[in-house]
Amino acid sequence: MSALHPELTGASDPEAALPTGQQWVIGHGPFEATVVEVGGGLRTLTRDGVDLVAGYAAQERCASGRGQQLMPWPNRIRDGRYTFAGTEQQLPLTEVPLRNASHGLVRWALWELVEMEDSWLTVGYRLHPQPGWEHFLDLRTTYALDDSGLTVTTAARNVGPAPAPFGYGAHPYLATGDTPLDDIEVRIPAREWVEVDDRLLPVGRHPVPGSDYDFLERHRVGAHDLDTAYTDVARDADGMWRCTVASADRTVTLWADESFGWLQVFTAIARDQKGVPGVAVEPMSCPADAFNSTESLVVLEPGDEWTGTWGITPD
Repeated sequence: MSALHPELTGASDPEAALPTGQQWVIGHGPFEATVVEVGGGLRTLTRDGVDLVAGYAAQERCASGRGQQLMPWPNRIRDGRYTFAGTEQQLPLTEVPLRNASHGLVRWALWELVEMEDSWLTVGYRLHPQPGWEHFLDLRTTYALDDSGLTVTTAARNVGPAPAPFGYGAHPYLATGDTPLDDIEVRIPAREWVEVDDRLLPVGRHPVPGSDYDFLERHRVGAHDLDTAYTDVARDADGMWRCTVASADRTVTLWADESFGWLQVFTAIARDQKGVPGVAVEPMSCPADAFNSTESLVVLEPGDEWTGTWGITPD
C-alpha cells in the first residue's frame, strides 16, 4: 500500500488541516493523481508534471465543482422538489440564486479510503436518509492509472429496504494552459443539445448539426460560450464516446462507457482564466431535473447496483 503524503494530509497537526481533508496520491509511470477525502473527488492529474485536469491547490477549497462527484443526481433539481414512489420530497436548495438543488448530496461529504495500492485506490461513502432523501446507498469509486492515463469506475448499490432513484455525474475540467478560449479546439460527440431556461433547467432538445452547438468535428470554440448538455452521443466501435479538448500545448480526451448517455460542456473557467484554466467535460448518466422528468433515471431496487466507467487520456 502506498503511504499517504504526511506533508499534505495535515493529520498530525490540527492547525494544518486542509479544506479537502486527506490527500491520497497515486502514480504510474509519468502519471500522478490526487484524490481528496472531501467528496472523494479528483484534485489533480498530471503527466510528467503537466496538468491534464484543471484542479486546485491542497490549501484551497474546491471551487466550481472541480473534480467533484455528483450523486445521487447530477446537475439540478427544480425547486429541490420531486415525487418518488408517491411521496413528495423537498431537498435543501444549494443553488440559492436559481432556487435549485444542485449536484447531489455527496460532494462535501467525508469519504473513506477503502483500499490503496501504488497506481490505484478506492474511496467509499454510505449515503443515509436525510431531508428530501429517504434511501441508503453504498457508493464506491476507484481511480486507476495505467499507461493510457486515468480510469474512474463508480458503483452505487441500494442497501436499503425500498427502491431508490439514482443518477451520476462527474465534474472534471480538462486543462487548457494559457491558451485563450477562442483558440481552444473541442470535439463533442453528440447529435442533440439541450436548451435551458434562465434557471439552467431543461426546456427542450435540438439537433446539433448546423447549429452553434455543433462540435461533431473538432474545431475552435471561437466566440461561443458553452454551459450546455448534450445527448444522442456518437460512440466509437468499442462503445465509448470521446470528447476532446485541445489547446496550444496539450490535447486531452475524456471518454465514457455505455452508462453515460449525456455530457455537459462548460467553458466559462477557460474564458475567464479563473484559477487553473480548463474546459469542464462532465459525463452524466441522466440530464438535469431527471428526478422529475425521469429521463434516463435509474431506479435501484433493493440489492441492485449501478456501475459506470469513464476516463481521461492525453494524446
